[in-house]
Amino acid sequence: MKITLAVIGKTEVGFVRQGIEEYIKRLQHYVQFNIHYIGDVKGTRNMSEAQQKTAEGRSLLAALDSSDHVVLLDEHGTERTSVDFSQWLQRRMASGCKRLVFVVGGPYGFSQEVYDRANEKISLSKMTFPHELVRLVFVEQLYRAFTILKHEPYHHE
Repeated sequence: MKITLAVIGKTEVGFVRQGIEEYIKRLQHYVQFNIHYIGDVKGTRNMSEAQQKTAEGRSLLAALDSSDHVVLLDEHGTERTSVDFSQWLQRRMASGCKRLVFVVGGPYGFSQEVYDRANEKISLSKMTFPHELVRLVFVEQLYRAFTILKHEPYHHE
């Protein structure tokens, strides 16, 4: 199985980018993982929030294959502990899924079309985080999930 994190725009903050690169390097021992950067929508100053979500949604949907299992990282999604997330991930891997795609939306969230395409939603927290920081938190949690599954001494309970 391949895992992709689809995000709108590049990661600009240096320390966040360094952290993401570190966890991607660690993840390579467990799974094929990549981040798919989708270009920022142009001319957003002249767009309403709804128009911006629609434009970002079209770009996100164009990056997906029909066979992808799509999981939105969304504040209204299911919250899981790290152990629960690792078990959920193991079930996805055992299901025969070829590509698992996690999606971080733009500043206003997702368009209805993206919600309609998603297979499920996961929340990292009830708190709101900057979108770049969500990327780092997510790749760390993904790495943590694999170490839990391999019974490695990274996660402590």
